[in-house]
Amino acid sequence: MLLKHFFTEKIAHSSYMLIGQDTCAVIDPQRDVDHYIEEARSQGVKITHICQTHLHADFISGHMDLAEKTGAQIYVAKSAACTFDHVPLSEGDVIELEDMRLQVLETPGHTPEHLSYVVVDTSRTESPVGVFVGDTLFVGDVGRPDLFPNRARELAEKLYHSLHDKLLKLPDYCEVYPAHGAGSLCGRAMGAKWRSTIGYERNFNDALLITDKEAFITSLTENMPEAPDHFSRCSDINRRGPVQVKDLPPLAELRPDEFQKIAAEPDTIVLDTRSYLAFGGQHVKGSWHLDLNGNFPTFAGWVLPTDKKILLVADDYDKAKEAVIWARRTGVDNIVGYLEGSLSSWSVTGLPSGSVYQMAAEDLHEWVTGEDDFVLLDVRAVQEYEDSHIKGSVNIPVAALRSRYDELDPFKTTVVVCSSGNRSSLGTSILKQHGFKDLINLAGGMSGYSAAGYAKECRACASPHGSRFFTGYRKTPL
Repeated sequence: MLLKHFFTEKIAHSSYMLIGQDTCAVIDPQRDVDHYIEEARSQGVKITHICQTHLHADFISGHMDLAEKTGAQIYVAKSAACTFDHVPLSEGDVIELEDMRLQVLETPGHTPEHLSYVVVDTSRTESPVGVFVGDTLFVGDVGRPDLFPNRARELAEKLYHSLHDKLLKLPDYCEVYPAHGAGSLCGRAMGAKWRSTIGYERNFNDALLITDKEAFITSLTENMPEAPDHFSRCSDINRRGPVQVKDLPPLAELRPDEFQKIAAEPDTIVLDTRSYLAFGGQHVKGSWHLDLNGNFPTFAGWVLPTDKKILLVADDYDKAKEAVIWARRTGVDNIVGYLEGSLSSWSVTGLPSGSVYQMAAEDLHEWVTGEDDFVLLDVRAVQEYEDSHIKGSVNIPVAALRSRYDELDPFKTTVVVCSSGNRSSLGTSILKQHGFKDLINLAGGMSGYSAAGYAKECRACASPHGSRFFTGYRKTPL
């Protein structure tokens, strides 16, 4: 038995290959699947099983592409009611893979149809060696149960029983293979490790230390971070079976005049993926901004209109292709072209552009402590803002600006702040679309502002491996 782990940055997704002598299974594949095929080829095995723990909400799965390319069967919960060809699974079912056995547990809570796969290496023992837990259990955390409207309490109670009556009954030495790590919004306080053991989580996972069921339910149904828009779409796409990548539109290379003509069509938007400093220097008017170096796929799925074609502005062709791959991972499939030559070609053609002034921390501090009349808008998540913020600032999380922009005065100078400058630059692009003229982005965000000594350090901003949306569970077990 050989276990191979694959980690997709930004969406913090873990997938796995369980490899035998001649065959192997892929568990929870990401959308672009060639690296699984390459790994199988290098190991001299054939992919025969594709096992899904649940209908993933935060990304589009690659089960359809992988099945088409390899002929492998897809295994998924019977209760998921998937409409593509698959082997339906229920509690107690067993999947045999050479001398490995996958025993199926129904572990609802994060989603209603969730499964876990207990792995037994029968060449050594009849005891479990590991368990693919999907999003039921994480390192230091558990799956959030609030993704289904009006079902949070019901699912939190099911999650409690899935954990305490099933997963925690496994031996302490049993390894835990979760589908996500720190940075994912499928939980709120995940550790940065990629795997753990049942015993370690039993003793040190804050959520599992809340043994009272009612207290556990309360902890997971109050003060949860907002779920991105695509969380309500991806599950259903995965249930139906995503469009295969080979059938998605190609990326057209457009001259500035061609780009401008298509961009002017009412069913088209422009997305600038360059750094926030480059966007601030010059950009196509009316464009959205999502820095490819930030959490690009999550915010692409979260904020971009789903009924529009998308034209890209990127540093170069390779960066445009990279943006397309990341966007497709969260279901943004409608990118149809990019600007040849980036903003340099746009400029020399004499086409109109906009800009956003980038302010340094020192200059903002002079404004904050002076007499300047301006609005200081903090677009971080509520939990980040409550942990540390500049006195007098207004908090509207960046995704909410799409509907709450009218709470602000478009005629006042507005300085937009986040943790780094990325989300705040997205915020300026949204506000510019709604007529705001005098906008300033804080370069370096609260990270730079606190590093300069002007504010208390935000724990979420300072953590290189943690969640940007939650600073921690209750530290004293109930």
